[in-house]
Amino acid sequence: MRPIIPVLSLALVLLTLALGGASAGASELRLTETLGRSDVRVLSSRYELTPGTTVAALGLEDRLEALGYRRVRRKPTEVGQFFWGYEVFWIYQRADPYASRNRQARLIGLELRRSDGRIEGFLDATGTPLAIDSWSLEAEVLAESLAGDRAPRHRLRFADLPERAWRPLLAAEDARFFTHRGLDGRSIARAALANVKAGGVAQGGSTITQQLIKMRDLTPKRSLGRKVSEAVRSLTLEAEYDKEEILEAYLDHVYLGHVDGLALHGWGAGARAYFSKPPEELDWAESALLAAIVQGPNRLSPRRHPERARARRDWVLSRLAELEWAPSQEIARAKARGLGLRPSSPPRRSASHFVRWVGEVARESAAGRLEKGRGVVVSTTLDPQLQRLAEGAVRDGLSRLKRQRRRLRNRPLSAALVALDVRDGRVLAYVAGDPDREEDRFDRVRQAQRQPGSTVKPLLLLEAFERCGERRPLYPAARIADEPLTLDLPSGSWRPVNNDGEFRGVVSLRHALSSSLNVPFARIAGWCGLGPTAARMRKSGLALPAEPPPSFALGAVETSPLRLAEAFTVFATPGQALRPFPVESLERPGGRRLGRSLLARSGRAARRVVRPASAYLVRDMMRTAAREGTARGGAVAGFDVAGKTGTSSDGRDAWFAGDAGSMVVVVWVGVDDNSRAGLSGAAAAAPIWQSFVASAAGSLAPRQVEAPRAVEQHYYDPKTGRRVRAERRGAEAELFRRGALPPHKRIFRRDPPLPVVR
Repeated sequence: MRPIIPVLSLALVLLTLALGGASAGASELRLTETLGRSDVRVLSSRYELTPGTTVAALGLEDRLEALGYRRVRRKPTEVGQFFWGYEVFWIYQRADPYASRNRQARLIGLELRRSDGRIEGFLDATGTPLAIDSWSLEAEVLAESLAGDRAPRHRLRFADLPERAWRPLLAAEDARFFTHRGLDGRSIARAALANVKAGGVAQGGSTITQQLIKMRDLTPKRSLGRKVSEAVRSLTLEAEYDKEEILEAYLDHVYLGHVDGLALHGWGAGARAYFSKPPEELDWAESALLAAIVQGPNRLSPRRHPERARARRDWVLSRLAELEWAPSQEIARAKARGLGLRPSSPPRRSASHFVRWVGEVARESAAGRLEKGRGVVVSTTLDPQLQRLAEGAVRDGLSRLKRQRRRLRNRPLSAALVALDVRDGRVLAYVAGDPDREEDRFDRVRQAQRQPGSTVKPLLLLEAFERCGERRPLYPAARIADEPLTLDLPSGSWRPVNNDGEFRGVVSLRHALSSSLNVPFARIAGWCGLGPTAARMRKSGLALPAEPPPSFALGAVETSPLRLAEAFTVFATPGQALRPFPVESLERPGGRRLGRSLLARSGRAARRVVRPASAYLVRDMMRTAAREGTARGGAVAGFDVAGKTGTSSDGRDAWFAGDAGSMVVVVWVGVDDNSRAGLSGAAAAAPIWQSFVASAAGSLAPRQVEAPRAVEQHYYDPKTGRRVRAERRGAEAELFRRGALPPHKRIFRRDPPLPVVR
């Protein structure tokens, strides 16, 4: 193979001369807006704007600013701008390289009702109404690697950079960049001579364009065939884009080492990590140091190997002087200085735990492609605005608890929040720990196994209302004994008690759930049968042991927040459990879909757990709990909230689970070492849940859970449990499932009260 090396090196020289005069073309997208074959992007969902709600409620300004848009004072004239007027909200949308059909830049107007800013329709650039029902914002980039180990890039515009910011790079890497056409004949000839002498690939002679092709389009593999491919692609790229765009793309992509465990890519990220400033403010010495790092980012790291880095920097400065690209006085002053580092830790992207989950799904779906170093575009379900709101709610909630409870200040207090779309199971928000500790890799949403306490009580009612083992199904008005109970078990006697240690005699099932009484639910599990009750709870999504102890009825089992959220979708659907899924699609950077069959299996799978009427009755009871019971801390004004608190033994775990609008949300708070924390669901988890749902209300799809036709309202006598006429003294209204009704009180008969569940 070695004798061929000089021949191919010479072939590259001839190819350069033959194609060196290729003329530049034009592209609809800037080069920095396109993807190379090796690029990885993990994207958020695209937010759909629809008429019917206000701009303020949607948090539209925050969404646009997070995408990098800039607010202006008049109708936008450039892409990336928006204007919030009284009657029109104008957005000059950028081209969207990640859309299935690359959407071009376009000025779009949201027609607003002047009185309150309500969106009423869409306008084109001339103000003419458009016949469309919705318009989507582009996706946010959540990560540029499936491991989530890349620092965010800080996009730059070449036109904004002074020469001192980029000239040192050309001096070090490609001095004839502005005169060659992608391949440098002199460099290739020099490399060919070195290769002949070495009898192998000893020197590359790559131009900036070739290096960009390596970063964007080719795998790390080194071969002669790849060098030829690199050369051809470089010539093609130069024919399509101008020099400034190519250099801008290189400055945006180039690898500059690892800092605090994160890979730095791009001049913007490097300038901030090493000098705590934007690239526009770099001086000659600082730019020369970044240019020096390019040759060997880890070997020449200025933080780990300052002497090597300084020697290489001074060589770059000498090249600048040799090329007469910088004033000699500036070069002298730059060489006399130390490295001048003012390091800053790169910011970590949010949702890092979610990105790692997405990476697992992607690697399972396209394992072969990813092992070869090929790129992929992953469109996820995450709503970035809801994610920011969720992180804020968790951060504020943990801070509040630590302020209020001194014993928690120096303990590893943590939390988890997951929000699912009740229409299909998409994961909308995912906070798997303290947002201020993003380096913590433990995923509390999927991996933490903790006792859910009383949040299992609504799930226990599914069997009671649907079938109740071999007995007649129960209903919200069923009478339950809240009296001392002793069960003899192989492990000893079990005597469940209520949280306050009090007993209330005979209570309705609705009251028992609203007040979160323990003893009535222990009785229900035994009444309907531990086996059938556990089987129904497994069907909803909880993982229970084959023979669970009776205490499972009070939450003495272990589950994760994600599993509990899956189970709680039964109430919002109602009757079906939705499997949560984080990925919408996987595509090649060119747009071709990957892994369709696996993704179809990984999510969007609903399973029937109970009849809709049975699930609806339980949800209605949780509405009562959120309105006037133990879950009232989760109430949101003007919103239909159904929720349940949960507290495990010794306050180790605090929970709140429920649904509002189009979301099911579960919050867990506890200490990571599972020690006693003295927390309750009402005091620790409910405020976080309420804060998140209240702030997210404007972004949620309007939704009301309608009563199934099999749900009927009847009146009953709470003293006897029998159905009575509405006008009877003391009669109370209640909901029942058709076919599971208590008997009527008969006229002129003194009927005994119905049996109490004991």
